[in-house]
Amino acid sequence: MRIGFLQYNPVFGDKKGNLERVGEMLSREKNAFIVLPELCFTGYVFQDKKEVETVAEEMVGPTVGYLTPIVRDNNLFLVFGLAEKMGEKLYNSSCLLSPMGETRIYRKAHLFDREKLFFTPGDTGFPVFDVEFDGSRVKVGLLICFDWIFPEPWRILTLKGAQIIAHPANLVFQYCQDAMVTRAIENRVFIITANRAGEERRVEFTGRSQVVGTKGNILIRVGERVEGIWTVECDPGEAKNKMVTEKNDVLSDRREDLYAIEEK
Repeated sequence: MRIGFLQYNPVFGDKKGNLERVGEMLSREKNAFIVLPELCFTGYVFQDKKEVETVAEEMVGPTVGYLTPIVRDNNLFLVFGLAEKMGEKLYNSSCLLSPMGETRIYRKAHLFDREKLFFTPGDTGFPVFDVEFDGSRVKVGLLICFDWIFPEPWRILTLKGAQIIAHPANLVFQYCQDAMVTRAIENRVFIITANRAGEERRVEFTGRSQVVGTKGNILIRVGERVEGIWTVECDPGEAKNKMVTEKNDVLSDRREDLYAIEEK
């Protein structure tokens, strides 16, 4: 299975221009699973909730409508972030779009810093989705950016059978990419972190999008400022092997009997 990411520097508020630019890049790719950054068509550094409302849309809206023929014609599975409007609520969401036009959604559970002023914390839990890629079924989990600092969602997705975790991001700290190596080792899964590049309203993003293998090996990592699409071949079946040694399994060796916090 060919998996990878798109890293670029979107223009704040220019959804149409950003969509056209990404669409042009995606049109050159075929038969792949590609992850895009968090809020990748709207920009990220909002000044107030009203700014979010001007660019937010329902999950099946203009963005999905624009991307659907591209993923269909090029046999792409796409994961991308967007500002989702659901009634009166705004969510920082991620969408999995298949070549058949099917959409699956995850809403960000752990909001970062000023996101708490605009977005409602996610209510989807941590679902795992079945993806049929060239006749094989692969289980995919979705997380977004600051979810990275909490080990629980990664373990929950792993316990639910996730083999690949797609991680759209707008990272500003320098150490998340290294932390993803640990998350992959802990759970023996593939992790695709798609970060954005550049600067927006004096906020600098760290780029360095990457794909990490099941043993913490970095399969691809790019620079901070580069833009483009990068992919690598992987065997998702490797994520079913949770063995560290012949006698140690990262899931079955857990001591759940000792993990409860005792009340005094």
